[in-house]
Amino acid sequence: MGLKPDNWIRKMALEQRMIEPFVDTQVRSGVISYGVSSYGYDIRVADEFKIFTNVFSAVVDPKHFDPKAMVDFKGEVCIIPPNSFVLAKTVEYFRIPRNVLTVCLGKSTYARCGLIVNVTPFEPEWEGYVTLEISNTTQLPARVYANEGIAQVLFFEGDGPCDISYADKKGKYQNQQSIELPKL
Repeated sequence: MGLKPDNWIRKMALEQRMIEPFVDTQVRSGVISYGVSSYGYDIRVADEFKIFTNVFSAVVDPKHFDPKAMVDFKGEVCIIPPNSFVLAKTVEYFRIPRNVLTVCLGKSTYARCGLIVNVTPFEPEWEGYVTLEISNTTQLPARVYANEGIAQVLFFEGDGPCDISYADKKGKYQNQQSIELPKL
């Protein structure tokens, strides 16, 4: 299994519709970068967010998640409260091939501001918009800019297809179209 370079990513994105919409270059001027990078793809955060709130005194429970623990927000800039957390989705839709595994890591520009994007894999044959988990670890409000880079996806190609893919397992987050809350 090896890390894949930009020319492989371009080929897979175009031939297999692995990333849509696909940006064939690295866009950097006046924005937090997104698009193809040396060994990955910098994804963008869309303008839809779910911000954690304690207004309704909900308890966060991954087995019985209460949607009242979050408020919906749509806009070009999301302000994450101090020591808080948001869910968001990507601009890009992914179709991961059966012989590929990805790892998604937060961009250093945000990390240097105390904003952490949860490290997560996209398993072979997973498909959908990515639900991003973004934490503000600072004691100050923090801005996230919609339609700009938020994280980098690294692509690893196996020597062959996996025996059991995410689609085979009928994974609970398959074909995500919007921000998905925790499911059991």
